Amino acid sequence: MRMESPASAPRRHRVEHVDTDASGVVHFSRYASLLETAALEELERRGSDLVKLEGQGLDLRVRELRIRYREAARFQDWLRLEARLEHVGPASLKLGVAVYREGPAPEPVLLASGSLDLAVVNRESGDPTCLPPNLSSALERSPSP
Repeated sequence: MRMESPASAPRRHRVEHVDTDASGVVHFSRYASLLETAALEELERRGSDLVKLEGQGLDLRVRELRIRYREAARFQDWLRLEARLEHVGPASLKLGVAVYREGPAPEPVLLASGSLDLAVVNRESGDPTCLPPNLSSALERSPSP
């Protein structure tokens, strides 16, 4: 089912030393982790988090990760992570994520945007499997703020 949900309540993240390279700029590889964090929190907000999936013998596997970098984040910047559920398929999910820098500017600055395409799999075998109706329904409902 194709859908465009509103962006999640933003999550804030303060850039730590471990996030940066020697010049104090967030290393490109850290954005994948930020996108995943925002996406998993959006699933939790919708009532279909990893614990619920695990309880039904399911897991999520990344099929595709896309990131477009626009500007650099730096040590001690405050970042705002926003995720939105874009698609719920029989055995897949797609979430769009954006990373913004908060600061003195009137509007946050978009640093990176991307998407996570996730496959639903059987936890033991790793074989693709369909989402149970209760989890699929929970995902398709608009979450409460």
